Amino acid sequence: MNISLQNTDKLNAVLTAVVEPADYEGNVAKAIKDFSKKANMPGFRPGKVPAALIKKQYGKSIIAEEVNKVLQESLYNYIRENKVNMLGEPLPMVENNGINIAEGETFTFKFEIALAPEFEVELTSEDKLNYYNVEVPEDMVENQIMMYRQRGGSYDKVESYQDNDMVKGVITELDEAGNSKEEGLSVEAVVMLPKYFKNDDQKALFAEAKVGDIIKFNPSVAYDNSEVEISSLLKIEKEKVADYKGYFNFQINEITRFVPGELNQELFDAVYPGGEVKSEEEFRTKIKEAIVNQFKKDSDYKFILDLRNYLKEKVGALEFPDEKLKRILLANAKDASKVEENYAKNIEELTWHLIKEKLVEQTGIKVDDNDVIEMGKEVTRMQFAQYGMLNIPEEYLDNSVKEMMKKKETVDNLIDRCIEVKLGAALKEKVTLEEKNVTVDEFNKMFE
Repeated sequence: MNISLQNTDKLNAVLTAVVEPADYEGNVAKAIKDFSKKANMPGFRPGKVPAALIKKQYGKSIIAEEVNKVLQESLYNYIRENKVNMLGEPLPMVENNGINIAEGETFTFKFEIALAPEFEVELTSEDKLNYYNVEVPEDMVENQIMMYRQRGGSYDKVESYQDNDMVKGVITELDEAGNSKEEGLSVEAVVMLPKYFKNDDQKALFAEAKVGDIIKFNPSVAYDNSEVEISSLLKIEKEKVADYKGYFNFQINEITRFVPGELNQELFDAVYPGGEVKSEEEFRTKIKEAIVNQFKKDSDYKFILDLRNYLKEKVGALEFPDEKLKRILLANAKDASKVEENYAKNIEELTWHLIKEKLVEQTGIKVDDNDVIEMGKEVTRMQFAQYGMLNIPEEYLDNSVKEMMKKKETVDNLIDRCIEVKLGAALKEKVTLEEKNVTVDEFNKMFE
């Protein structure tokens, strides 16, 4: 097949492919033969339909299909082998619609293509970028430890109330004189957490209360007239909440306190299986290392974001074949109205993609299957780390990655993340890093 490329300008070109009979006739003959083995036609046994009859009835559509197959494969090979820096897919030209498909004919197909803009980008030690080292405060370590302790905690019955305790008892409606209201509302086995009252004065009524005490309080004031909370407390419909604005007695029959698990070997082994942690000091050290390591990844991500903005300014606005790119986007769009609306954002992403491609080529970065698998595991670890789960079994990680690999879009995203991580590491060696120590709050505000 003869394929040629002619530039109409620096951003547009026409790709011409001449398909000769020799390019497709062998494929057509094989397709007809295969078809005849599978075809069912009246008067013929299955698989015994003469090839000549298949050719007569279906020959034109078979030729069209085989010509298209060989055309697409040849175009792809030409673009790859000649390193045509093309954006999107080739657009068939109008004259292709007039081609008459017939046996033994030569066909000429033409396609418009959008070319990527030419530009140069290079990073050296003269390029200076910030790199943020996040200082991990001890209270963050303590909070993580407490989260682990709460998992192994227990609920104990106690005699006197402290903030955060849960009280259980009988609630009884009072009249204006402060006595039990005749035929008033009374509910048993009511559970409350006074700490979450909206009113501090009502909350203070339960301070140092003991089992057996009777506390006079006003649910309407305590819960700031919340229909949802009051109806739940009094076991009534929300529409009836307005009828219960007065005081109630609450007789405390039981006080329950949550007691966090102890900092002991059992907890250490639960969080870090294998007996690698033997003391509270080692436990704290491991937890802090995990938090520091996570912030290191976040700092690397921030570096990539800053690098992207820096390079966008350094390279400047690139010129694109806008009209053709919009046609390419329209050809693949589910909602044509969004093409114009999102075009500026698409160009921004495309610019970064082209810059990134050049830098990847310059640094010689490669991504293999193992990189993608490890990135899949890392993504899974990060998801569980949000809930304080730091040691995920390898078997679970393997199964999670297998599920990820079933979706092409997910694999593409993992590959892109691998590239950015490796690119960030390589470019940190090329530029001058101006390291800055920041607090967690200062760092988080950079992402707002």
